Amino acid sequence: MTETIKIDVWSDIACPWCYIGKRNLENGVAATDGDEDAPRVEVTYHSFELAPDTPVDFDGGEVEYLAQHKGVSEAQAQEMLTRVTGVAADAGLEYRFDLLKHTNTVKAHELLHFAKENGAQHALAERLMSAYFTEGRHLGQSDELVALAADAGLDADAAREALESGRFFDAVQADKAQAAAYGINGVPFFVIDGKYGVSGAQPAEAFSQIVRQVWAEHQAPVDAE
Repeated sequence: MTETIKIDVWSDIACPWCYIGKRNLENGVAATDGDEDAPRVEVTYHSFELAPDTPVDFDGGEVEYLAQHKGVSEAQAQEMLTRVTGVAADAGLEYRFDLLKHTNTVKAHELLHFAKENGAQHALAERLMSAYFTEGRHLGQSDELVALAADAGLDADAAREALESGRFFDAVQADKAQAAAYGINGVPFFVIDGKYGVSGAQPAEAFSQIVRQVWAEHQAPVDAE
């Protein structure tokens, strides 16, 4: 087997559980750094649109969107947001659904592929999710996305060209097709070494356990034929 554990993560910028899952994965992997034989992990993020028909400018707040999207009352929607806000706080994230601007995320996903090509995918994923869930930034607007790309260390002019040309749209669709092939219908979803699937924002401790288990498999001798 390879000397690095490969974790492929399907997520959406507008998915609150995806940011929690991202942070828990990072914390879980970090907890193994002190191991005598610390696992080496490579994480790649892939595109998944939970609601591709969402308009760029949604008329209403997150409570209204969730009520419409889930077919629940606004009171039930508020309860759901309160719950996820609490879980996010446990992961060290301060969600501000009162500021959040719900929008279509396809352009944000295109930008993530641009960032991947330029070695800054992790930095941009963190910047986009933080901007969306904690700062109330409008991730459907190109100017906002370009500014956030610059925050992540990317060239602003090149980021704008990537968005305006649409040259990463096919890469977004390819990620979505791969998710469908794997049978992924909800995110976050983690595929480890192409053979283990983990669904949902698992606790950091669960990710530590999984990583250690898979690393032990990596180090096991291969039986001779």
